[in-house]
Amino acid sequence: MFGGGSVYWGRKEGESKGIVVMFAWNSIHEKHLKSYLDLYSSLGWNSLVSHADFLSALVFLSLPLFYPERALSLAYILLNELVEDLRVRPCPIVFVAFSGGPKACMYKVFQIIQGTCEGHLNLDESRLVKNCISGHIYDSCPLDFTSDLGARFALHPAIQRMPGPSKFVSWVAKGLASGLDGLYLTRFESQHAEYWQTLYSSIDMGAPYLILCSENDDLAPYIVISKFAQRLQDLGADVKLVKWNHSPHIDKLNTFSFVDTEWMSA
Repeated sequence: MFGGGSVYWGRKEGESKGIVVMFAWNSIHEKHLKSYLDLYSSLGWNSLVSHADFLSALVFLSLPLFYPERALSLAYILLNELVEDLRVRPCPIVFVAFSGGPKACMYKVFQIIQGTCEGHLNLDESRLVKNCISGHIYDSCPLDFTSDLGARFALHPAIQRMPGPSKFVSWVAKGLASGLDGLYLTRFESQHAEYWQTLYSSIDMGAPYLILCSENDDLAPYIVISKFAQRLQDLGADVKLVKWNHSPHIDKLNTFSFVDTEWMSA
């Protein structure tokens, strides 16, 4: 655990089919996250988890121009763990992102692997990771981050029910969202473009995508996710988009398990 989140092994056995690298943040209840860990374990996969804490995840989504080093630090710690394991036994890797996970850490992982930001891996380490990547799963994401997105998360009923200082965070988020767009519009636009370009550039890793979403998810709008899927397809990626008509942002995580099972077993 460090300032910003934690990286830990959900399962690490000597014999496995591969490693599921999970990018989560605190809007995901522990029981939902555990259900995924149990699912992948039952399929014979080890799991490495990047779990951003609530305040840091809000910072990642609302104030990315102030604290990009938090996402970078979390990504670098995760990659060091991953490379250390792959050196012993190379195996398939599947990246699984939930909710705000792509912004909280995953896009920085991609940048480090591709050598487009500081803290890059050496050539051999980068090649080792790239050669092992076999799939991407996006669950209720990616989100189109803006300064008001963090406020919407903090004010969402599902977040308000979480333990901790949620009222204080909500108040801070509303105040920040009201002024940041006007003050830092150019830098927000720059980081917005960098974020999406990084996600699209992941097609160079040559792995297929499974994207899970819902039409009535007000935090991860279907139109944003469907455009992302279409753009990946236009760029030549192998994409499977699975859509639910009625499934809330957080509560749908368990209902997606059977889709993951089918895809991971293929």
